[in-house]
Amino acid sequence: MGSKPPETNVINSNKTVVVTGFGPFSGHDVNASWESVKELKQLGLGENIKLVIQELPVEYESAQKLIPQLWQTNNPDLVIHVGVSSMASELTLEQKAHNDGYCREDVKGTFPLTECCVEGGDNCIVSGIDMKHVCEAVNNLPLKIKSIVSHDAGRYLCDFSYYRSLHIDQSKAAFIHVPPLNTPYTASEIAEGLKAVILCILKREHPS
Repeated sequence: MGSKPPETNVINSNKTVVVTGFGPFSGHDVNASWESVKELKQLGLGENIKLVIQELPVEYESAQKLIPQLWQTNNPDLVIHVGVSSMASELTLEQKAHNDGYCREDVKGTFPLTECCVEGGDNCIVSGIDMKHVCEAVNNLPLKIKSIVSHDAGRYLCDFSYYRSLHIDQSKAAFIHVPPLNTPYTASEIAEGLKAVILCILKREHPS
């Protein structure tokens, strides 16, 4: 079991947080992102935080439809997308997302005809959340898993979904890449890290 974040991370006012993970795709029949998000739901974020979780299919069309719906339905204080990366060895906090270059086929064998996420959108959107500061705060906690910051989310559904949320509200969106399960972290250990990241973001970006 990982260590719990300290009590200083308690949030004193009601918040709504939406966290998504992805379903299976090539090479990841069991997606570590969704398994970890389900564990996060079991952990909870505290009595004053409503946690909504959603599995996203690895499909561009579904991401385009479901992500705006999640924002509209929940009016969240924070949206966190979680995805798996075979290159990740710790929690990887993505600082920005890209609008173009989406030519890799999804699980349905399709990709956007224009190879972009939002027609006419900026080439890149940087999150208003300072991932460097969040990373430093999380790494000071007594957790088994550590965090790093990245500036390239990969030009696939992870990057695509992140851009979609940043285009809606760049001040309230974040993306976290997680390693595959048991390399070496379990879903529970990853979930402890996700919880710490989310609480640090809420305290820093949306103080009570």
